[in-house]
Amino acid sequence: MSTNGPNHRLMFAAIAAAFAGGLLARQFVDPEVLRGVVDYASFPLGQIFLNLLFMLAVPVIFSALVVGVGELELSSLGRVGVKALALTVVASTVAVLIGLVAVNVFRPGEGHDELRGVAAELAAERGGVTKAPDKTGVALLVAMVPDNPVKAAATGDMLGLMVFALIFGVGLARVRTPGADRLREAIGGLNDVSMALLGGIIKLAPLGVGALIFTTMSTVGIDVIQRIGLYVAVVLGALAAHALGTYVVLLVVIARRNPVRWFRDVRLAAQTAFATASSNATLPVSLDVAEHELKLPRQIARFVLTAGAAMNQNGTALFEGVTVLFLAQLFGVDLTLGQQGTIMVICILGGVGTAGIPGGSLPVVAMILAMFEIPPEGLALILGVDRLLDMCRTTLNVVGDLVIATCVADSEARRAGAPVTPSSAA
Repeated sequence: MSTNGPNHRLMFAAIAAAFAGGLLARQFVDPEVLRGVVDYASFPLGQIFLNLLFMLAVPVIFSALVVGVGELELSSLGRVGVKALALTVVASTVAVLIGLVAVNVFRPGEGHDELRGVAAELAAERGGVTKAPDKTGVALLVAMVPDNPVKAAATGDMLGLMVFALIFGVGLARVRTPGADRLREAIGGLNDVSMALLGGIIKLAPLGVGALIFTTMSTVGIDVIQRIGLYVAVVLGALAAHALGTYVVLLVVIARRNPVRWFRDVRLAAQTAFATASSNATLPVSLDVAEHELKLPRQIARFVLTAGAAMNQNGTALFEGVTVLFLAQLFGVDLTLGQQGTIMVICILGGVGTAGIPGGSLPVVAMILAMFEIPPEGLALILGVDRLLDMCRTTLNVVGDLVIATCVADSEARRAGAPVTPSSAA
C-alpha cells in the first residue's frame, strides 16, 4: 500500500481550514451553538478517527516488531540496536540542551508576577492537575519487563509490550522448525492485514484530522496562548531549531540524504502526528511511510520505529526541560547549573518512559516540579496550551523516529555495500 495520492494536499488543506475555522468559530459563533457542534460533530468524529488508529496500535506494534526482529540476522540485531540507541541518546541530549539554552536566554517566566495568581485560580478550578508517575529509576526499569504481556497490551503499557515482542522475535529468529515457520508466517499475515486496514483509515485522515484540530482551536482559542506567549514561542522555537538543525545534520552527515526531499517524503506521518498528538497512534502511518516513501528495509524500519515510538521522545524531553525551567522562573525558584543538569538527565531518561499518548509527558513534569519544590499549580497554565504544544512536540518525536530509522538503514546499507535509495539521496 502506498501513501501517494491526494492525501498530502487534502491533509494540509484540512489542517489550515480547521485551524482558521476553529478560531473564527470561537470568536463569532454563539457559544451554545459552538458547544453543540463540538459535542455532537467535531469531537466524536475526531475521537472515532483517533480510536481507529489506536485500535491498530497493538497488532501493528506486536507484529511489526516480531517480524522485524525475526527477519534480522541475530548478528546484526545488536549492531542495529546499538546504533539506534546511540542516535536516540545523542538526539535527545541535544534537544534538551537546545531547550535549556533557549529558556535561559529568553527567560519567559520572568516579569509575569500576575500569572502566579492566574495559575492559582486555574488550579483551584481544575482540582488536581496531574498525577506523578508511580515508577521511577530502578522501578521503571523493572516495570519495562511485563509479567503479563496480555495485561500490558490491555492497559496501554506499550513499552512492556515492545519488550515482550522483542524477546518473542529473538526467540522466533532462533527457532527453525516447521511450527515456528508457520507462526512466523501467521504473524506476518497479521501485519499485512493491519497495514491493509491502515490504508482505509488513511483515506479518512483529512476528515478526522480536521475534526481534531477544529475541536482544539475552538475550545482553546488564543486567549491563554497570549497570556504565556513568550513561553509558547520559546517551546516552538526550540522544537523548530532541533528539527531544522539536529535532524538536518543527522540526515546529511550520517544518512547522506537530501533533507528537503526527505522532509517532503515524511509529510503524511508528520501531519498525522500533529493532528493526533500521539506517537502510538501515528506508528502505523510511520511504518507505511518508511516502507513506501523512504524505501527503508522493512525489518530495520519495523524494529527502529516500533522501539522509537516509546523510547525516542526528543520533542517531549525538550518540552519537559523548558516547562520546568519556565515555572521555576515564574515562581522565583533559582536553579543552579548543577540542578539544571540534573533536570536535563531526568528529561532524557523520562522520554523513554513517557506514554506515547496525548498529554503523556505531564506526569513527568509534575514529578520534576515536586523534586525541586516548584509550585505544581503552575501546570494549570500549561494545560491551557498543552494540546497545541503536544501536537508540535509529537510531530518532532515522530519525525525523529524516522530520522533515526533512515540513518540506521543507510548506515547498514553502506556497510553491506548496497546503494542508498536514490530517491532521497543527497
